[in-house]
Amino acid sequence: MWASSMWWPVLFLCAGFGAVFADVVTLPVSVKFGDGLLSFSKNTDGVFYAINEQDGLTVENSISIGQSNVARNNQEYSLTECSTDEEEACVEFVINDVNVIFKKDASNRASSVSHVVVNSTMDGVRIGACIELGDGVDWFGGPEAKYQLWPVQDAQWNYTGYYPKEDDAVAIAEPYWLSSQGTYLYVNPATSMFIDQNHLNDGSLCIYAENVTPYRERNYTSLEYWIGSYEDPRTAHEAAVEEFFAKPTSIPDERMITQPVWSTWARYKIYVNDTIVRQYAQEILDNGFNHSQLEIDDFWETCYGSLTFNTSDSKFPNIKNLTDDLHDLGFRVTLWVHPFINVECTEYYSIAQSAGYFAKDVNGTILTTWWQGENASVIDFTNEAAVEWFTSRLTALQTSAGIDSFKFDAGEASWAPEPAVLTGNVEESPSIYTYQFARALAAFGNGIEVRTGWQTQDLAIFVRMLDKDTSWTFENGLPTLITTLLVMNLAGYGFVLPDMVGGNGYIDGVLVSTEYPSKELFIRWLQANTFMPSIQYSFVPWDYDNETVEICRTYTELHEAYAPTIIEAMNALVANGTPVNPPVWWLDPTNSEAYNISDEYLLGEVILVAPVVVEGAVTRDIFLPSGTWRDATYGTYDIYEGPTWIYDYPAPLEVLPYFVESSYWETLSAGSGAFIPSSSLTVIYASAILALLTQHFN
Repeated sequence: MWASSMWWPVLFLCAGFGAVFADVVTLPVSVKFGDGLLSFSKNTDGVFYAINEQDGLTVENSISIGQSNVARNNQEYSLTECSTDEEEACVEFVINDVNVIFKKDASNRASSVSHVVVNSTMDGVRIGACIELGDGVDWFGGPEAKYQLWPVQDAQWNYTGYYPKEDDAVAIAEPYWLSSQGTYLYVNPATSMFIDQNHLNDGSLCIYAENVTPYRERNYTSLEYWIGSYEDPRTAHEAAVEEFFAKPTSIPDERMITQPVWSTWARYKIYVNDTIVRQYAQEILDNGFNHSQLEIDDFWETCYGSLTFNTSDSKFPNIKNLTDDLHDLGFRVTLWVHPFINVECTEYYSIAQSAGYFAKDVNGTILTTWWQGENASVIDFTNEAAVEWFTSRLTALQTSAGIDSFKFDAGEASWAPEPAVLTGNVEESPSIYTYQFARALAAFGNGIEVRTGWQTQDLAIFVRMLDKDTSWTFENGLPTLITTLLVMNLAGYGFVLPDMVGGNGYIDGVLVSTEYPSKELFIRWLQANTFMPSIQYSFVPWDYDNETVEICRTYTELHEAYAPTIIEAMNALVANGTPVNPPVWWLDPTNSEAYNISDEYLLGEVILVAPVVVEGAVTRDIFLPSGTWRDATYGTYDIYEGPTWIYDYPAPLEVLPYFVESSYWETLSAGSGAFIPSSSLTVIYASAILALLTQHFN
């Protein structure tokens, strides 16, 4: 059921289907609308409407007048037809000075799609619509979040701006939700949008438009959204992707997909130098691990924002010698880069300030705060001259220091002073900052990574999950590695770079202190990561024991063995927009049991992964969706017909349960055999079986 509990002054509202009628009417009233019926009635706050299609699909909503200067008494209602050649039906409904237009395109007859546009030129207006989440209905999508649930109907958002921001880890904020009933909600990204879920209206997801900070003031208020009703969530999502999401033009760097990225951050924090980087690289080689690149993270600059290596004896006395030596060892070298300049970085701050390269608010303020600077400013990526200055310095740095690529941090619109004055369409501010940030930096090639996006699904770059905490909880811990993966994929960002294996090891949120993950958490994290698009290490297996090294080497090699499958899934995203790592219900879109699976995921449509994400667990229940599945875990290749449950599946610390779709398995077996588990994996699994049997009979 769709319900809008708080509609403030509305001048123009479009939604869905066909029409006929007269001017002045008395409520309740019903009119023919295409192949269905459009009905209006009064409710306590305003007017309730329902669109009933001939095929049984129903869209329901209400228009609430709320606290405004719209007359609450002596209301007059009128209905007029407004169809054109491009529309199957169009109905204009007027309540005094509130205009509501319902429209359905003639080209969209296969489903129920309502298009709603609400405009008001009155000052201080808030326009809203609420979805009643409903018992027995699961919802997916919405923003990336620190407390990442899946499904998302139990999440809580307290009337918050909906745009890419640091708060609550909302680095991805595509305005898209999808229900298990096959209904999608998509909001125009240019809306000055706020969301409220399970707060002002418990049991509802509400979207609002209001011209207040962080949005620039406009001379009108507008809320535009689409409601599409389809037979199941997969069909609905495919339709939404085709209509609203840009598909990637190509895929990220294949070496980053195949071989691990090694970062200095979690293990060393800001305490990096020439000696530490060399030692780190040698340890990777000595322990027999492959590598795509070694990333030098914070703190390599002379000061934050200089983009100049600290060449003191205690830091990087000869960076070109270091990168040359790393290249000789087979590493590519990437560098952590951020868009800030701290005030105390005087030389570079002065240049940027005098040239007008910093983002500013409506009062001309350029100061902001970030995690490594209480007094700083951020480069304005909507300013072409600022972008040229910033990127040209990076290009020069690549040449002089021998840097292959970059890890770009931050980029969310919230880092700019608010409300920001940015170049471009005011309707896209402040999110246009993130849009231009990602696009400007994608010019450095498909080997870069960013951590945020807005309408940038088409870029062939990795989008990294925001920093994960070293814990077992849904408070940004291991379980959210999977739920965040699913949310990002549903938003169209399938080139996901999971955060570092084991998390960041922060102690009470302090960035420069480190607490290592336990051996169990570290191994389970890697296993959960194995069939995701890339593996990123910072903490290392040899910090534990030989068993950890062997287990981690095995799963790192397993990821590499299945890299062609990952690349296949990425190419499918390019071709038709399908997720690289879909939820389990993707293969069983009408199975209610599949909707609530938050600890499994798919690779394409051929691998099902069921990691252990509960501390101390050595078994788990596994749901297999429709299809024929081979158990690839233990090398026995038992066959299961889905949908089905496997209860108490043995998964001791050494074991990652995963299953391969049967026909795909036959294809792999007929080929080179590169995907069959390695001998070391077979030994590990055999040992695990023996241990379980011994435990059972003793």
